[in-house]
Amino acid sequence: MATKVSATKKPADKSSKSKPSPKSAKSAAASYEFCLMAPEATEVFLAGDFNNWESNQHKMRKFKNGLHKKSLKLKPGRYEYRFVVDGSWWTDPANEHRCANAYGEDNSVIEIS
Repeated sequence: MATKVSATKKPADKSSKSKPSPKSAKSAAASYEFCLMAPEATEVFLAGDFNNWESNQHKMRKFKNGLHKKSLKLKPGRYEYRFVVDGSWWTDPANEHRCANAYGEDNSVIEIS
C-alpha cells in the first residue's frame, strides 16, 4: 500500500518524515521533501524510480542536528525510493509503506496525488 500525499502546504516539521511542500498551485509537479535522521552518516543520497535508481545523483543536505534533506519536484504518481547512506542502501524508517524489490529487500513507497 502506498502513502497518499496531497500537494497542500503544511507547516515546517522537524521530524524525519518525508512531506510535500508545493511551491506553486499552478505547477504540475509538486516539491516533495525527503528527510532522513542519520547523525553518524557522512553522506546520504536519494535514489528511486524517479531518477532511474542513480545512487549518486541526488545528494542530500546534512544539517547540524543530523537530519539529511532533499527536495525534488515530482509529478503525481507512485514512486519507489531508498536512501544510500555511506554506500549502504536503506529503506526509509519513517515511511511504513513499502514493497519488495528484486534484491530481497524493501523499497519505500510514496504516492503523490
